[in-house]
Amino acid sequence: MPKDYYIQPEAPDPVLVEARVLEIVHRYAPQARAVTRVDEHGGEARVYVLDGDLVLKMQRPNRLRPRTSLKKEACFLWQLEGVAGVVVPRVIGHGQADGIEHTLMTRMPGEAVASAALTDERRREALVDLGRMLRRIHDMPQATFAESGLLPGDHTAVDVQWRFGNAFDELADSMKGSGRDWPYSVDPVTLSRRAMRWIPDEVVCVALHSNPGPEHVFVHPGTGKLSGIIDFGDAYFGHPANDLRRFPHPQDRAAILAGYTANAPVTESFMRVWRTACVLTDMGLLARHAREASAAKDELDLILAET
Repeated sequence: MPKDYYIQPEAPDPVLVEARVLEIVHRYAPQARAVTRVDEHGGEARVYVLDGDLVLKMQRPNRLRPRTSLKKEACFLWQLEGVAGVVVPRVIGHGQADGIEHTLMTRMPGEAVASAALTDERRREALVDLGRMLRRIHDMPQATFAESGLLPGDHTAVDVQWRFGNAFDELADSMKGSGRDWPYSVDPVTLSRRAMRWIPDEVVCVALHSNPGPEHVFVHPGTGKLSGIIDFGDAYFGHPANDLRRFPHPQDRAAILAGYTANAPVTESFMRVWRTACVLTDMGLLARHAREASAAKDELDLILAET
């Protein structure tokens, strides 16, 4: 994975008073009345929620980094407007105030899967629908994304190998530094190098969300139905499997893949990278000794037996 570094860590990072927030928001939405909540969970951006249904994202100056861009997110969301079956926030305005970038958008209804109380059946249905939505996003024409010059990333099989290789090595180094025993029969380096050999010589890379995982995928409370995906600020070009692997549990990823392939199959080339991506995710679970470790071992056993 690309290393993150922050360009101006010493920059002041004040929380804006409500009057200043409304002054910015009124450029695009004169009807806005009040700030109802300030959310700093985003890390790189501070979020001001207005009237319960609008969101002003402000770049935090001390958290400015090359990988994340509000302009990139706005560009991506504009391209998704009107795409059937894709639900994302709608951009109302984008610009700068006091030299700080901001975006005003609609608030995604519902709650993140990470905190939602879902039955197994409703969770699977929501993730199957997520797979369908991701397939529609990945199948979009790519020219506009490329011409924007805003998305970094991978374009060749070598690029994809480098990304996975770096991620595997970071995981192995983290495991070594933790002092914990490796809880699988095949050591991390042997396992990762074997998985990297599955990546074919030719791949198709597209504009990715980057992390459509439990914290960025929303469902409607009560029904558990998928409501949409948020936070495209880390978007990049890469292999689609990297978007599909962001739910750690193998059962969740299987549901997402089922939705992704519901209306059209994927190629064997895709599936080879998918298996590599699953190995990376499973190794992460094992390294953390996560509660999903047993399921991760079972999936690794199955993948290695098939290959």
